[in-house]
Amino acid sequence: MSMILSASVVRVRDGLPLSASTDYDQTTGMQECKKYFKMLSKKLSQLPDRCTLKTGQYNINFISSLGVSYMMLCTENYPSVLAFCFLDELQKEFITTYNMMKTNTAIRPYCFIEFDNFIQRTKQRYNNTRSLSTKMNLADMQTEIKLRPPYQISVSELGSANGFSHIPVGEYKGTGKISAAPHQRLEPVTLPGIVSFVLSLLCGALNLIRGFHAIESLLQNEGEDFSYVIAFFLGTAACLYQCYLFVYYTGWRNAKSFLTFGLICLCNMYLYELRNLWQLFFHVTVGAFSTLQIRLRQPQGKSPDYNV
Repeated sequence: MSMILSASVVRVRDGLPLSASTDYDQTTGMQECKKYFKMLSKKLSQLPDRCTLKTGQYNINFISSLGVSYMMLCTENYPSVLAFCFLDELQKEFITTYNMMKTNTAIRPYCFIEFDNFIQRTKQRYNNTRSLSTKMNLADMQTEIKLRPPYQISVSELGSANGFSHIPVGEYKGTGKISAAPHQRLEPVTLPGIVSFVLSLLCGALNLIRGFHAIESLLQNEGEDFSYVIAFFLGTAACLYQCYLFVYYTGWRNAKSFLTFGLICLCNMYLYELRNLWQLFFHVTVGAFSTLQIRLRQPQGKSPDYNV
């Protein structure tokens, strides 16, 4: 019998479960699939916005949008078109009910557990397809899936190393090869983000100018230390790389931003004799502010109005 067994709503950036259906069927197969749910939730930010994982008797499908992912577990023979229509309906209702501020600031798991009522009602409707009263444009969904099929994740790709799952993203069917990191879209830019971007550019320009001045001083005075020139240019590179990390998504983006901030601090420590305390405070504060904005600007899925 084809049917939807379970569904959940998860935040993309950290895998925090926001809501989930109440499941009464606790077979061994379902318990195993729940483990896949958790492993996938840790990698949502690195995966395309529409994916399918086939696990023998069951399939896990999910879509991601605006920083939230909607996941469902169904039997292997459940129609793919209905599965993604079900997820799309959950997505539209969740976006209508909760604003992005609430989902971004949520701290505890299942803080939107009341959404379970809607999940259960929708699941019952989709498990009895003859009684579906909602007018769904199945033709559009079928066309969408043909043009842009879900990325197929294999069970072997969910290998675990040191407690962390590893999912190499290879080829996204229908669109050629995809690298999840470079093509992952980020959330809209905020005013603090724009300010941090401009200040980082300013710090980079100041370091660059001081670097050229240091070169001139080195050419005029043989006793000058060339390492100051290196420190200024490293500071310039670090500031510009922070701008790059803010604009584009890359793998290990947060770790790179912290390492870049560390380089900015080291350069300014080395340039302590050439800068006063206010200048040092300005450069380090801008670096910290930019690092925070990079951390806050998280990946997002595809917007909800994508022809479904």
